[in-house]
Amino acid sequence: MITVKMEKECGCFKRSDYEAVKTFESKDDALLYAQELCSDMNETFCQKHVFRVTETADNEMTINLAMNG
Repeated sequence: MITVKMEKECGCFKRSDYEAVKTFESKDDALLYAQELCSDMNETFCQKHVFRVTETADNEMTINLAMNG
């Protein structure tokens, strides 16, 4: 099992329908989901933050956010 989780939840994320923690059977599925999620958030959220995926352990990926600009 691979877990994808948000490092911190910004206001846009809290107002979205996305889940802060999601679990997958395969690493490929988790990575695909995390990359698509980051891409969507980078394109549709308020643009205050930039989102990226970091593999933090064998069974965990974290979506990090940083100030944009």
